[in-house]
Amino acid sequence: MRAKRKVGFWKVTGYVVLSLAVLVLIWIAFHHAMIAYEQSKYPAIGQYVDVKGQRMHVYTKGEGEKTIVLLSGLGTAAPALDFEPLVDELAKTTKVVVVETFGYGWSDRTSRDRTVENIVEEIRSALQQANITGPYILMPHSISGIYSMYYTNTYPDEVEAVIGIDALLPQATQYFHVPPMKLPKLFSVVVPTGLARLAVALNPREYSPIAEDGLYTDENLKMTKVLSGWNSYNKSVLNEINETENNVSTTEAMSFPNNMPVLFFTPKEERVIDGGKNNVSFYETQLTQSPLSSIIVLEGDHYLHWTHYKEIARDVNQLIDAM
Repeated sequence: MRAKRKVGFWKVTGYVVLSLAVLVLIWIAFHHAMIAYEQSKYPAIGQYVDVKGQRMHVYTKGEGEKTIVLLSGLGTAAPALDFEPLVDELAKTTKVVVVETFGYGWSDRTSRDRTVENIVEEIRSALQQANITGPYILMPHSISGIYSMYYTNTYPDEVEAVIGIDALLPQATQYFHVPPMKLPKLFSVVVPTGLARLAVALNPREYSPIAEDGLYTDENLKMTKVLSGWNSYNKSVLNEINETENNVSTTEAMSFPNNMPVLFFTPKEERVIDGGKNNVSFYETQLTQSPLSSIIVLEGDHYLHWTHYKEIARDVNQLIDAM
């Protein structure tokens, strides 16, 4: 009798496991079918250029003597959509370009290592392929500060200013004694298994900009959620995260050219560590000798362009007028 019950238990367990496996396979198939459908429904809003045999998405708006190149933070699923209010404001007076690197927005993913050398080479190639000529004003958000540092030191004649939106610069890890984060390769299953899509469906606000109602259009927010399902923790982004330590090591001895204007926007930080260190004190160590270099403190969080796009555009235009 006990043997029969034991066999029955394992039989039921087997059916349950099999059923779950079938459901998982159905979900994965549904997820990939939805990606194909969504990619046809939501085509790229900019242009594709060929970089190393793959497609990179470049979005451009506005005209002017100066060209601002916006570079996104780590893991921002759809940079061209994320920057939209700031792009619209800046484009009233200047040419604005958003380069979506591999693994972001509508750009392809890549197996190339996400070293700072490769990323900068790809950004530069994308600009050239799109016939966007320099010198550029690089405007990095977050981790792109590292790439802007390398770009400026490697191709100084192609950059005339750097404007950081709470930009991560390579010296910050040593200054604040915070090591770069790493993620296990297990995260690479998030996109192909549809877990990213499920996360967006369960908590959509987590994947939307924190901004006043009406600032981002319904179409923008819908596309942002869709692209978050495509891109969150994809293999290129995961590779980039795990290359951060090496990229910091490559660039930590670099600095911006002494005569180059640099402008840093940073959130107000009440907390101080190690005898007075905070965001402002760090950025003070990164200022150049240019009289146009400065730090502007704004109330808000890491994504300052969600809430302060008008102030940022105003201050950027003042810098451009003075250059």
